[in-house]
Amino acid sequence: MSPPRGVSTRRVHDSLDSIVDHLRGAHRDLDDAQARRFLEALLEAKRIFVMGAGRSGLVGRAFAMRLMHLGFPVYVVGETTTPSVRRGDLVVAISGSGKTLSIVELGRTAREIGARLALVTAQRQSPLADMSHAVLVVKGPPASTGPNDYLARRMRGEYKSLTPLGTLFELTAMVVLDALIAQLMALTGSRESQMKKRHAVLE
Repeated sequence: MSPPRGVSTRRVHDSLDSIVDHLRGAHRDLDDAQARRFLEALLEAKRIFVMGAGRSGLVGRAFAMRLMHLGFPVYVVGETTTPSVRRGDLVVAISGSGKTLSIVELGRTAREIGARLALVTAQRQSPLADMSHAVLVVKGPPASTGPNDYLARRMRGEYKSLTPLGTLFELTAMVVLDALIAQLMALTGSRESQMKKRHAVLE
């Protein structure tokens, strides 16, 4: 398919502006007490299991990779080589809505086993949040306020098509979790040179 002549990149820049503005808001809104509890849960866990559906699952994989680089015993739920969850383990769930059915069911199973549950979400009031020991709320897309919400967003200069579906939550969760990795490096005394030694050589 041939691209039309005179392709504009205006929306690319508009989208980047929207994302950067959102991340600044997420920075301001981050609850330090929630972040500390989340970090404590990671440090106290015997083993860490990370799960998420769709693009949130990809964010979870990236987080698990960095935890592995830090030397944490970490697994991704759903992989064929992932062992069974046991009491004393921590299951980290990533769900913008906090009510993704498959993740809610896995969360319930983890709790029944005796594992602890930590959640990264945009919704503090949700089924997953209610069953979690640690909840880290990151700024998600603005909630709909009714049938005229589209017009209201246009008047405010907010264009949902610049960051469709769960884009804002996924990107924000990724950035916040990477920021937590930086804090974990400091808490564990890890150096980038040590992390590099654990990086996969068979890629």
